[in-house]
Amino acid sequence: MKRLIVAAALLLTVPFAWAGISEGIEYEALANPQPTDSGDKIEVLELFWYGCPHCYHLEPELNKWLETKPDDVVFIRMPAVLGPSWELYARAYYTAELLGVTDTIHPALFKRIHKDKKPQRNAAELKAFFIEQGVSESDFDNTFGSFAVVTKTNGAKQVRDKYGITGVPSLVVDGKYRTSAQQAGGNPQIIDVINQLIEMERAPAARAAAE
Repeated sequence: MKRLIVAAALLLTVPFAWAGISEGIEYEALANPQPTDSGDKIEVLELFWYGCPHCYHLEPELNKWLETKPDDVVFIRMPAVLGPSWELYARAYYTAELLGVTDTIHPALFKRIHKDKKPQRNAAELKAFFIEQGVSESDFDNTFGSFAVVTKTNGAKQVRDKYGITGVPSLVVDGKYRTSAQQAGGNPQIIDVINQLIEMERAPAARAAAE
């Protein structure tokens, strides 16, 4: 009985949670919802490019949100590949991911490119950067050109078709809803839109629990 009361109370509050956002304005519903890898949790997917200054400036807002991210939400980063020149940085991200050094490489690479004004123009420069961050030369060589990195990067080339994005940063909630800082009205506002879209995804579950 207590569970039903809590679920019913949640249903009463949910409509107000996203009363301020509208489809076609702050967010878009994907024409073809995409499967997620988050199981029964709600997935928030960030599509980014290291060369994008807007992505760089969104990082502090995302990091603050991650500190209080709800337990039923999974956050995933995915480097978008919207052109040939984007592929190098996608491979850098997946190399870091497979080596388990994303927490070190991800912020450091953004800083190197945007704060230090030193874009990484080829694999040799990336290799030197990774070594500087404590990755061994052999680990970089064995991973950067690996089948796993190439496969993941090829998957990142499908973001335009899968999620309908034409620019970054874009965020997709549970494979159903897409938003961006431009749509939301700014970087702080995009976090609010994400939270409201998460509440939208919670509503059906709460409704089912109340029945």
